[in-house]
Amino acid sequence: MANLKEVRTRIGSVSSTQQITSAMKMVSAAKFRRAQNAILGMRPYSAQLNEIMNDIDVEDGVVTPYHDNRKVENVLLVVVTSNKGLCGAFNSNVIKEATARVNHYTDEEKVLNLQMITIGKRASEFFGKRKFNVVESHDGLLDKPSFDAVANLADNIMQAFCDKKYDRVELIYNQFKNSLVQILSTEQFLPVEPKKSAAVTAKRNDYIYEPGKAEILREMVPLTLRSHFYRVILDSLAAEHGARMNAMQKATDNATELLKELKLSYNKARQAAITNEIIEIVSGSEALKG
Repeated sequence: MANLKEVRTRIGSVSSTQQITSAMKMVSAAKFRRAQNAILGMRPYSAQLNEIMNDIDVEDGVVTPYHDNRKVENVLLVVVTSNKGLCGAFNSNVIKEATARVNHYTDEEKVLNLQMITIGKRASEFFGKRKFNVVESHDGLLDKPSFDAVANLADNIMQAFCDKKYDRVELIYNQFKNSLVQILSTEQFLPVEPKKSAAVTAKRNDYIYEPGKAEILREMVPLTLRSHFYRVILDSLAAEHGARMNAMQKATDNATELLKELKLSYNKARQAAITNEIIEIVSGSEALKG
C-alpha cells in the first residue's frame, strides 16, 4: 500500500504541473500574438528605410560619422536575452554566442577594450556574476518596449561611437522567424556598411534628392539605426514568447505522457494488491477448513 500511496502522490504532483504548464502556454500564446503583430508591423517600415538607404550612393564620398570604419581597438557588444526563463534554449544560445564573441575579440583580435550592454535579466545576471565588463543593463526595456526608450539607448550608443569610445558595435539576439524557429543573430550595428553588390545597384531606384544626398544621408542614417535597434528588441520579444509557448507545450505533452504511465503503474499495483488480498483470504479459509 506504501507503493500505491507514492504513485498517487506522483500523479497529483504531475497533474498540478500539467495544469501550470498549460496555463503558462495560454498566457505565452496571448503575449506571442501581440509581439508577433508588433514585429510584423515594424518590418515593412524597417525594410523600406533600408531600401532607401541602399539607393543613396555612399561610394562617392557622401558619408556620415556612422560610416567611420577605423581600426578596431574598442568593441561594444549589446546582448539581448529575456527577463524570465522557461523558454528552452532561447537564453543559453545568446549567452553562448556572446561568450564566443568575447573570446574572439580577446584571444584573436586582441582588442584593448571590450565592453558589454545587456538587455534582459538573464544576460545581466550571467555576465554580471562572471566579472565581464558590463557597463550598462537595461532590463526594463523589455517590460513595455517603446520606440522612444529604445531610440534613446540607440542614440547614446551612436554618440559613443561618434566620440570614438567604440570602434565597433555588435548586436547579439534571437531573430523571430515563426513560433517554432528562432534564428540566433550577430549583427554589426556600427560602423554602417553600405551595400556595394551588383544586385543592389541593379535594383536602385532613380530618386531626385532635395536638398541633396549628404543632407538626406545625415538625417536618414540615425533614423534607420534607431528603427533597426527597435526592430531587434521586437524580434527578440516575439522569439522569446514563441520559444516559451513551444516549451510549455512540450512540457504539457510530457506531463500527459507521464500521467498515462503513472496511472498504468497505479492500476497494476492496485490489481496486484487486490490479488494478494484475495489469495490471503482464500489461504486463510482453506487453513480453517483443514
